[in-house]
Amino acid sequence: MTVQINTDNNVEGHARLKAYIAQELETALARFDDKVTRLEVHFGDENGDKSGVNDKRCLIEARPVNMQPVAVTHHADTTEKAFHGALDKIKKVLSTSFEKQKTY
Repeated sequence: MTVQINTDNNVEGHARLKAYIAQELETALARFDDKVTRLEVHFGDENGDKSGVNDKRCLIEARPVNMQPVAVTHHADTTEKAFHGALDKIKKVLSTSFEKQKTY
């Protein structure tokens, strides 16, 4: 499973953050390792330099094998909270998608 992390100009994407995100994704989604080819994580700050409530956005897109890509978005007041919210959502979406595929 390949992990690609992208940030906009308003979010600092240093190597430590990218390593942490990649490790968290691989740990949390280990059971889907053979079913997902690529994960893309996009971080953004909706307001730029201005402060605001829930202005940090994390979008996680998963590319399952032989299926359409699925994506989730979560907004929060910090990048870390946005990431963990999106991570919870993508786990649920992938679980549901693969369960539906088993039924058919």
